[in-house]
Amino acid sequence: MKILIVDLIHEILIEKLTIAGFECTYNPDISKEEILYTIEQFDGLVIRSKIKLTSEVLEKAVNLRFIGRVGAGLESIDLSFAKEKNIICINSPEGNRDAVGEHAVGLILSLFHKINQANSEVKNGIWQREKNRGTELWNCTVGIIGYGNMGSAFAQRLKGFDCKVISYDKYKTNYSDGNTTEVDLQSIFETSNILSIHTPQTDETMFMVNDEFINNFHKSIYLINTARGKIVKTADLVKNLKSGKILGAGLDVLEWESVSFNDMYNAENADMEYLKNSENVILTPHIAGVTKESYYKLSYYMAEKILNLKLK
Repeated sequence: MKILIVDLIHEILIEKLTIAGFECTYNPDISKEEILYTIEQFDGLVIRSKIKLTSEVLEKAVNLRFIGRVGAGLESIDLSFAKEKNIICINSPEGNRDAVGEHAVGLILSLFHKINQANSEVKNGIWQREKNRGTELWNCTVGIIGYGNMGSAFAQRLKGFDCKVISYDKYKTNYSDGNTTEVDLQSIFETSNILSIHTPQTDETMFMVNDEFINNFHKSIYLINTARGKIVKTADLVKNLKSGKILGAGLDVLEWESVSFNDMYNAENADMEYLKNSENVILTPHIAGVTKESYYKLSYYMAEKILNLKLK
């Protein structure tokens, strides 16, 4: 079986597949045009975020039996078209769930204890203690929307803070695991002090967090988003930061990210300027799941899943 790998991945993926008898072509510098030209030769395709697998691409993949995304989200794949063509689609969120969970906690702590702001001030010769008085997490209710790999890893890491953790997942039930209490969406709205988003990007979740959604919360909240940028309507986020309905935001992902997540488009706008200049907003460049450890684990789990497909 021939597999084309078109993105940078850890060598453990190729090692495990080669030992199992697969023929791997590793070409992380391949262009979209080259993929279109050669895709018909391969039985499997492994990607990260380089290319959007539209029906145009998949139509040419006449022998393709599976697509493996080394990562969590599958929004770059036309899943309905892949299903029509009997192409199995798999991902490896187990590989970066620990990293995402830690990063989300880090964003909360940085916001609550004003770490970034205080760090910047001290480095500029400003010593202000009272202005940077923090807030303790133990007295808060953290609401999680989406309780898959990422949401559950985040909840597990909150356990030592003695805060109340509740979660809502539209597609899961009976999952309370000692780290969270399963609730309905209305309970998230009624009791949360912090909202952390851990859903995939789908047609259903696109701009889910908008003005109406935000104003369903009974309290002013902090917003954490380590999922996908287009789940949050930035203009509405800014509106509610200005009004005080949102007390602060930790954003690892932004609405204007490219498909590859390596840069942004049309990001020079008033909303982005507001986010950049706000002391109660922390921005990171889609790195929540990017650690030395996750680089290995993402590829390891992907190799395991491909081998378990038993396609040979």
